[in-house]
Formats: sequence, structure tokens, C-alpha cells
Amino acid sequence: MTGSRITAVGHYQPPRVLTNEELAGMVDTSDEWITSRVGIRTRHIAGPDEPVDELAAHAAAKALAAAGTSPETVDLVVVATSTAIDRSPNTAARVAARLGIPSPAALDVNVVCAGFTHALATADHAVRAGAATRALVIGADKMSEVTDWTDRTTCVLVGDGAGAAVVEASPGTAGIGPVLWGSVPEMGHAVRIEGTPPRFAQEGQSVYRWATTRLPAIARQACERAGLAPTDLAGVVLHQANLRIIEPLAEKIGAVNAIVARDVVDSGNTSAASIPLALGKLVERGELGTGDPVLLFGFGGNLSYAGQVVRCP
Repeated sequence: MTGSRITAVGHYQPPRVLTNEELAGMVDTSDEWITSRVGIRTRHIAGPDEPVDELAAHAAAKALAAAGTSPETVDLVVVATSTAIDRSPNTAARVAARLGIPSPAALDVNVVCAGFTHALATADHAVRAGAATRALVIGADKMSEVTDWTDRTTCVLVGDGAGAAVVEASPGTAGIGPVLWGSVPEMGHAVRIEGTPPRFAQEGQSVYRWATTRLPAIARQACERAGLAPTDLAGVVLHQANLRIIEPLAEKIGAVNAIVARDVVDSGNTSAASIPLALGKLVERGELGTGDPVLLFGFGGNLSYAGQVVRCP
């Protein structure tokens, strides 16, 4: 078995920005109400002619360009999403077709907000086992399409977007650390996208208590599996659910020297896209450098979680 590493990242958000002030004209809310409870100020919203696979393809194309590689060299495409409307073709196959990837293994992973870190682990395992040599791992969600825009408890949270990573074989090195993943199936009802048409709903207080009390120890264990202490981390990129969850969770992990991603303020909760979006922006701005150790930790729907320490491209 060999190692794997992230060689490049890319991200994409649709151009339309929805502000808290605009939301206040749609439902009974205000900028103060939203920012004091979840910390979000703006979010990007895709139009009706922008499907999930288009968002994903934009991010993936940027990641491939940053890696300096062509679509023909990709032999695995893994897309994390929970908002694909069609059952088949899956989103990964549609992304491959958009990008001209000729014959990849193409699969979708639906673990909602923990989707990207699950997908990254899946690609890492495939590369280390020799089943793939270069993978595209994408988190993409169009949460606006599954949102009840009359429900102020959920519509203020969501945004649309995508983030991608190129994962390649790396003999002798482990740029992607061992994953620590799991779920709490009996609490799966706490975060849901159900019904016809499907609608996003959650039990906010239950999710908050679980995230801030149960997850810090699990995140620290993910660091241990990578042979690092939280104080060794240069960055922490948690699922961008809610600033009131991110800040106490990051503090309890103990990564006192790390940059903590707070992209939720500008992007809202983009579900599976949130971690690669936030990571991509930190790399693009130069706040994280090549080789920096970063904890990626996704959590949410099912209640599922998955975390690993990666080295920045």
C-alpha cells in the first residue's frame, strides 16, 4: 500500500448573494436575530438553471487547473452531496461528463454535512489500496432547493456551493491521515431532508448539544491517529454549520495555535460543500501554506461524523 495526498483544491459559489436584510423581507427575521444566533451574514444562492453537478464541475475544474493536470488522468470521481434531485445518472457521472473524464469510477456519497470528509477517506483508501492513482473528491450541495423559505429557523442557515480536491498517490508519505468516522443512528432524525418535495429540517438544540459535548473528544482522537497533538495543528476546518457551534467546538479541541475557518459568516451552511469551500479559501488567501497540518472534521446529518488530518497542498 502507498500513501495519498491532496495536491490541489478548488471552490465555486454561484454569483447571487442573499443578505440578511433581504431575508428580513421574506420572513419574520432580522440581521441582528440571524447574526446573534448563527453568525451568518450572507450566503450564495444558485439559480434554477444551476444544478448541483454544474456547481461541482466548476469547483473540480479549478482544482484540476491548480494541480496542473488534465481530466484524462483522473480515474476516480467521488462526489459528496445530499441534494441531487435525480437518482441516475449520479452526480459524479454527470461531473465526469461535463469535464471530459473518459472512464472513471464514479460514485456519490450521501452523508450530508459530513459528506466531504467521508468522500475524502473513501478516495484515500482507494488510492492507498492501488485501486486509483488520481481522484477528484468533491463536496457540492444546493441547499436552497430543499429549503422551506417560509421557515425562519432553517432558511437563514443555508447556502449553495462546491469545493473540490485532487487526491494523488504519494509513495512513502501520508498526506491524508487515518479517518475517524462513525454515527449515532438512533438520533438520525435530528437532521433531515425528507418528504415530497424534500425539505430540510433539524432539531437545532439537540444538534448543538451533541456537537459541542460529544465531538471534541472524537476530533482529538482524529489528531492522535495522525500522530499529532491539537497544538500541532496549523488549521481547523470544521463543518460550517453555525458560528455558535464552530467556535466552542474549536476551543474544546484545544488547537490553540490553529487558524479556525469561519466561512459560515459569508457562505452559510453549504452542507457537504462547507469544508472544501472553507479550506480552499484559506489556501487561496495564503493563510495556510504547503505542508501545514489541518484538521478537517465533518458532522451533521444522520448524526454522522468523520475527521482526518491532512497536509495542505
